[in-house]
Amino acid sequence: MNISDERIMLFDGVCHFCNHSVQFVIRHDKQGKFKFAALQSPIGQELLKKYNLPLKDFDSFVVIKNNNYYLKSTAAIQVCKELGGLWTVCSLFIIIPKPIRDTLYNFVAKNRYKWFGKKDQCMIPSPEVRKRFLS
Repeated sequence: MNISDERIMLFDGVCHFCNHSVQFVIRHDKQGKFKFAALQSPIGQELLKKYNLPLKDFDSFVVIKNNNYYLKSTAAIQVCKELGGLWTVCSLFIIIPKPIRDTLYNFVAKNRYKWFGKKDQCMIPSPEVRKRFLS
């Protein structure tokens, strides 16, 4: 798979919060820049292997852009930059040191199943957005 010019968001397919985040990006990504795949999917696992990232016990979503990957708060900032409009203001959070940003990210990630719940299976996208999913 050639992903050098793709923007890909790998997300925890069984996490309600993560699925809502994907739906948010789909709604606000008016140009359709992002493609999506669950971390648990075959393509998600292939991409995780390519970048030597953990294949289970996910504690971050992953953004792949220009053949680079981004994790945790930096991944969220990359998404905001790509969404454009007022969302680019969120990219100013990059000035906050990464350890501080990621501490907040880790707190939410650690509690996401408890606060938002967990699904038994990955989401099934509607037919109109299915073409934006890699798997």
